[in-house]
Amino acid sequence: MQLIKKIVTIPRIFYLFIPIIIIIFLAINLSTNSVEISSIEFIGEATLAKGLTFQKTEVGGLSGITYDAKNSLYYAISDDRGQKANARLYTLTIDLSKGFLQQGRVVPVSVTTLLNENSQTFSPGETDTEGIALTNKATVFISSEGDAAKLINPFIKEFLLSSGREIATLPIPNKLFTDKSGQQGIRNNLAFESLTITPDKKHLFTATENALIQDGVAAKPNIGSPCRILQYNLLNNQPEKEFLYQTEPVSPFLNLTGKFASGLPDLLALDNQGHFLSLERSFTGLGFAISLFQISLEGSDDIHQIDSLLAVDSKNIKPVQKKLLLDLRTLDVLLDNIEGLTLGPKLPDGQQSLILISDNNFNSLQRTQILAFKLKIETPLIRLLRRLLPNLNR
Repeated sequence: MQLIKKIVTIPRIFYLFIPIIIIIFLAINLSTNSVEISSIEFIGEATLAKGLTFQKTEVGGLSGITYDAKNSLYYAISDDRGQKANARLYTLTIDLSKGFLQQGRVVPVSVTTLLNENSQTFSPGETDTEGIALTNKATVFISSEGDAAKLINPFIKEFLLSSGREIATLPIPNKLFTDKSGQQGIRNNLAFESLTITPDKKHLFTATENALIQDGVAAKPNIGSPCRILQYNLLNNQPEKEFLYQTEPVSPFLNLTGKFASGLPDLLALDNQGHFLSLERSFTGLGFAISLFQISLEGSDDIHQIDSLLAVDSKNIKPVQKKLLLDLRTLDVLLDNIEGLTLGPKLPDGQQSLILISDNNFNSLQRTQILAFKLKIETPLIRLLRRLLPNLNR
């Protein structure tokens, strides 16, 4: 009789283990390092003093920012073309120890002049440095838009943080170079604003801010623009893939000035599986429209062999997937020209911080604005558990 009871109880135990076995199987087969942002919360703002000078330079034009977690420092690139001072980057501290950002908590601590491969400063007008990304070798990659009007090509170069000296240059695909006929290449001031490196430090990504001339129109009121995201392999420093990114159409509100600009000024790699934050920024004639998206390269077509999107049926090309996370116009904040973003440290409650920074264009009417956010990030395993256990505490 006891033997019969044991035989009967075996299936019941087996049934209890089935869900556990399924979860373990799915967890093994999921990319556990991939992430998804489930919520974003604004946690404060700070601005630098107008006309602030530091170590004999005017602090401004901060177009890109990257975080050094090892040293709790931020590196911000200025897009000064050598008119105010030599091409340079700033080292900043941003204090989020209280779980929020407040005025006076952003402090410049050093400035590094950028030097070319011959240890010389760049000539005025030679650079338009916009993007910056930190490696694990005490170096940063920096992107420059160049000057299409003067046929000065864009670049992506690696610099030593210790001295600011250039040590490497990444090759740029020929289709991005502007020719004398003006029929191909980047548009002036609409090139490499963005720069980011995956957490495993194996890939670097940048993007054109608007369409190449041969790919389509630049952004206009109520019309987006087809940008290209470029993927580089940092094991050999070669470009290997490109993806189509379509910016959102933006409607100007009471555009009394007649000026309009819209595009993709920065990207931020969230994991090694092709998930990013993207920042879209528009000047609408009356203030700025800023939006944050989570994007995925999964299922997107590689277009690096297509020299012109206008020469093919682009309707058959699968662009990157986009999901709107936040329209910053919904915040109770007067927005400035936000162009850069980076993940910061973990906050006291364990959640991930995000920092945005604005380029004041060295304009007395604008500000260097720093915005801080709290991100709630979930791995595929956590998302799976929430589906299986809806009442799981968030």
